[in-house]
Amino acid sequence: MNTLQESNIILNVASEDKDAAIKRVGNKLVENGYVEARYVEGMLAREESMTTYIGNGVAIPHSMPEYVQHILHSGIVIAQYPDGVDFGNGNVANLVVGIAGKGEEHMEVLSKIAIVCSEQENVDKLVNAKTAREVIEVVEQGEDL
Repeated sequence: MNTLQESNIILNVASEDKDAAIKRVGNKLVENGYVEARYVEGMLAREESMTTYIGNGVAIPHSMPEYVQHILHSGIVIAQYPDGVDFGNGNVANLVVGIAGKGEEHMEVLSKIAIVCSEQENVDKLVNAKTAREVIEVVEQGEDL
């Protein structure tokens, strides 16, 4: 199963609160067969304990360790919020990237997406992408940096 495919990209989402944004990407992980529904609870619990906002207008919600048994396959869902999502403390995310990594892949998936999003230029391209294909191309090119 491919980690990032076009059905995992949600473009042009209207601004909503961070819990709704986390549920949106989490439910898309469920819908596309990457995780069981309980994984989304773990994503919300993680956000309560520590923000998943990483800077550059990006948040990467993922689950608490005790929920990893609910991961079926590694997956990434990217939601684009042109008007942003308030993650608190003045942090506004224009990209909310839900991830689920099976076993050792968890850190690999997280670090790949973090590396891509550490470049403001890549984030800008992702926020301005008009198609799911464009999003995937930016992520794949970024992985080769």
